[in-house]
Amino acid sequence: MTVILRPARSTDAGATGTILHGFAKENDWMPELHSCAETIAFCGKMIDLNWVTVAETDAGVVGFLALNGAEIHSLYLTETARGQGIGRQFLDHAKSQHAQLSLFAFQANEAACRFYLRHGFGEVARGDGTDNDENLPDIKYAWNSKGLNDG
Repeated sequence: MTVILRPARSTDAGATGTILHGFAKENDWMPELHSCAETIAFCGKMIDLNWVTVAETDAGVVGFLALNGAEIHSLYLTETARGQGIGRQFLDHAKSQHAQLSLFAFQANEAACRFYLRHGFGEVARGDGTDNDENLPDIKYAWNSKGLNDG
């Protein structure tokens, strides 16, 4: 499978929003706070801010990375695109642009937590959920090019 990473276009809002909204529907621990239309609009705003890179295959857009400066705001893939190395490609892309990165992952998202640890991120803090819209406990991860995981 050939994967192309490219800057998102406004016409990618539907695909990225559907991927993000689908994640909430796939995971019973994740509250569904917004409609699909609201999630598409949110992704459109991130695209307008030039935060978003998409992964495209012959099947279309299969994932996206939203990078706000050195903070990974979002990294989501369709269910069928997971485990194909696309997430690693997104991280390599982000690492090539920044000497350090940080992100938050929900503690309940064990697969994501394992993924970030495997790719050189270290845990720097835990939250009880009061600082996120979902009210879910989260973990802050950090990476830097020197191999130190301090946030």
